[in-house]
Amino acid sequence: MTDAQSGSVPDAPREPAAPEAPAAEPAAGPAPLGLVRTPTGHAAVDAHLERLADADALAADGHVEVYEDVHRGLREALDALDATPVPGPYENRS
Repeated sequence: MTDAQSGSVPDAPREPAAPEAPAAEPAAGPAPLGLVRTPTGHAAVDAHLERLADADALAADGHVEVYEDVHRGLREALDALDATPVPGPYENRS
């Protein structure tokens, strides 16, 4: 059977593929992740969570310092919740 009889078309010469567009250059420096920080309503906790935004402007090796600082602040806020209240100057109930 020949191509004329089978109804198929012989392969046409293919055009050379167009060169791929160059990949976009990565931005110089770190790019923010764009994470949304939802306020908790507790001012001290919210301040520490906002500190996390500082990591967006740092290279990865600078994140550790920010994370440790935020972790320390959040631990202090939690510990303050467990602390017994200190009586005022005239609240001696012995």
